Order: sequence, then C-alpha cells, then structure tokens
Amino acid sequence: MSMTRRNWFHWLGAGSLLPFALWAERIAAQAHEEHAKLPEPARTRRPASGSHGYAPVRTLNGWTLPHRKVGGVKEFHLVAEEVEHEFAPGCRAKCWGYNGTTPGPTIEVVEGDRVRLLVTNRLPEHTSVHWHGIKLPSGMDGVGGLSQPHIKPGETYAYEFTLRQHGTHMYHPHADEMVQLAVGMMGLFIIHPRGVEPERIDRDYAFLLHNWALHPGTYRPDPAIMQEFDLWTFNSKVFPAIDPIVARTGERVRIRIGNLSMWNHPIHLHGVQFHVTGGDGGRWPRSLWRPEGTEIVAVGQTRDFEFVAVPGDWALHCHMSHHTMNAMGHDLPNSLGVKQRDLEERIRRMLPDFTAMGEAGMAEHQGHTDMGHMKGPENTLPMMVGQGPHGALEMGGMFTIVKVREDLAPDDYRDPGWYANSPGTLAERVSDDPDFGTPVRRGPAANSPPREQDQTDHSKMHHDT
Repeated sequence: MSMTRRNWFHWLGAGSLLPFALWAERIAAQAHEEHAKLPEPARTRRPASGSHGYAPVRTLNGWTLPHRKVGGVKEFHLVAEEVEHEFAPGCRAKCWGYNGTTPGPTIEVVEGDRVRLLVTNRLPEHTSVHWHGIKLPSGMDGVGGLSQPHIKPGETYAYEFTLRQHGTHMYHPHADEMVQLAVGMMGLFIIHPRGVEPERIDRDYAFLLHNWALHPGTYRPDPAIMQEFDLWTFNSKVFPAIDPIVARTGERVRIRIGNLSMWNHPIHLHGVQFHVTGGDGGRWPRSLWRPEGTEIVAVGQTRDFEFVAVPGDWALHCHMSHHTMNAMGHDLPNSLGVKQRDLEERIRRMLPDFTAMGEAGMAEHQGHTDMGHMKGPENTLPMMVGQGPHGALEMGGMFTIVKVREDLAPDDYRDPGWYANSPGTLAERVSDDPDFGTPVRRGPAANSPPREQDQTDHSKMHHDT
C-alpha cells in the first residue's frame, strides 16, 4: 500500500472510498444525530464531581491512552507491534502488545461517547481488534474474516461506534488468537456511567489476569502451551514487580479485574469482605451486590470488587497456590520426606552448583536463591521471591499488596512502605518449646504410618539427577 493510500479509509458499511476529512465529517454528523436519540436522562445528567466527572482508573503498572477530539468524536490510536517486556527485574521477553506495552494502554471513556479507534498493524502477520463485551454494530465487532477483513501488516483500520453502556470491558485480537493472546495482545476498555454512581468511588484500580509459557532460559513466550504455564501475571507483571494498591482509611476502593488467561482464577482479598458489584454487564443494581472474600474471575470475564479501606497491609492474590509462584516445574519428583544425606555431596562431584532441596518443604528455596547459592537458567525468575518487614514473603506471580494508611492525601498513590502495627495487634512468639502447652490431639491412625524414605530410594529420582 502506497503512502498516498494510507491517507484514505474504506467507508465502513458502504465500501466507497472518501478522503479522510470528508469521512470524518460525515461520521461526526451521524454521531450528533445518534447522540440526540439517547434517552433524555443520559444526555442531561451532570457528572458526579471533578474535572473528569469520575475517579480516573489507575491501571496497575500501566497507563491510559490519550485521545483527541475530532468533530465531537473521541479518537484513539492503537498500534499493534512487538514489544520488549520486563516481567520483573531479571526476566525479559519479546512479546506483542499495543503502543509499546503489554497489556496495551487502558481506553477510558464515558457512556454516550462517540469513539473512533484507529488500529495500525506493525506485526509480521494480520490482526484485528475485538471490543470484548461492548454493544456495537456487527461490522465493528472485530472478528477477522467474519465481521471484517483482516488488518494486514502496514494497514490501518478505523472502528467507530457510540457507547450505549458502562462497565469494565476488554479489547484483544480475534485473529490468530492462540498466538496473539499468548504473547500479550490485550487491554482494558473502561466505560464510566454518565451521571452519579450510587456510591462514590474514591480510588478505581484495574488490571488483567494472564499466563505465560516462558520456558527457562528462553526469550519468547510459547503460544502452543495450554496448561503448563510458568508465569502468572497481573497486568503482565509478576510479584514483587506488581504495583501495590494504595488507599486512605475509609475510602471506597474499586478493583476491576479482567481475565484473558487460559485459567479461571479465584481472587482472594485479605482484611475486608468486599462486594462484587459488576463486571462485563456494568455496575449491577444494588440488590444484586453480594459480599465475598474470594471471587472466581472466569476466562473471558471481568469482575468489579468494591470495599471500604481499613488500615494495614493486605494480600491480594490468586488462591491457586502455583499461580503465586514463578518458573514452576511440573515434572519434579516428590522429595518430601526423602532423607538426602550425602546425596548432595555426591552429585556436586558432577554438578558443582547442585543444591538438594525439598525434604521438609520448599521454603528454603527462596533463601538459596536470595543468597546466590542456587543459580537458575538465564532470564528465569526464582520460584519464590519478595521480602516483607518480617522476612521472606515466598511469593511470585499473581500477588500484590493493598496498602491502606490513615494519612494519605486523596491523590497520593505512592508506595507508603510497610505498615506499622499498633501495640497489641501483631502476632508474636510465646514459646520455642515444641512441647509447649496441653493441646487436645487425636490419636494416630489404626494402620502404621508410611515408611519414611531414605537414600536407598534415590533410584526413583535418578532420571532427574
């Protein structure tokens, strides 16, 4: 396609070609006509407060895409391209995303807006963009081959429609999805209601759930994996590189979560009983709100959590334990209870960096990696990382911290550091005697316990050593 033709667009729905200026003018006129048809309350209600009329969304480790006004239409420009992405210090990969990042920038608009979304393809293959959960004309739905031609490398397509809903939505390709989703092409599409929400939101956060198969020592995600993933992310970051969620005591916080991974994720928030108040279908009527401590966010689904912040440092994470770890191996032998004795010394004669682990659990893993005793493959994160005020956190993957403080300014989103517990509110050691106290205990099972393994069982581990 020549440079001259790049300044022209197909008149979507009619098929004729018009210069862009005339095309935009015609679309803007239609936008005004359609806007006039909106129900009267939607056109006349005033925003709740502030210059935006809503609390702008803060995307964890992300950003909001700026727009420009063209003839009354909000115009956004997405560029699909390869990006160099860092999951956390020490682990980078060649991914695909939008406008230089994965996930792409958050698109933030208001119910009733007319939007134009320009999509330029700088990938080595064709693509498209599906506006997930959004009501629009069929020809704007972004399913390559069905609702539109594919966007070929070098081409720019325009999508345009009026927003007739509100809620937490997403965008992603509907072309070669197995590859393009697996390597990071996705983003959030947030539509604020036009008018006052039933409860004022003081801080509004958002992130996407995703999984990656970045095999140890490699630099490109593997799109052919269906279950055995080794990186689990909030907005394409793993803990401790995931931003904390910061709030002031008493503020009403909303956390918007979208899932474009290959797994359903039970997301658990400590410290409060949140209400699930909406998702793909917008903010639900108050009668449908329900209190939860853990909510499954299914594949292709979004969910909104709302709560009133209480002081402290509170964990927010997926409750599938392997999803809060990095670089998980799935073909390891079970070494719990294995008396390894002189095994480590014998193997080090052949593999000097070998470290025997797992006899009494994997908690020692982080200590070995933090101290540099265990060297992993190139460009591969340790399984468990992160230091808290009281020691190793032994986390990774889908984990972050909600940090609530009494003295934060309304617009202060900086990490306030670790929470200082007031006297009498911190669990503490009362004894180091394993026979302490007189706890009530049940007797052993009638049958004898399983035999404890020793070094004679090493033949079962031979294939791994």
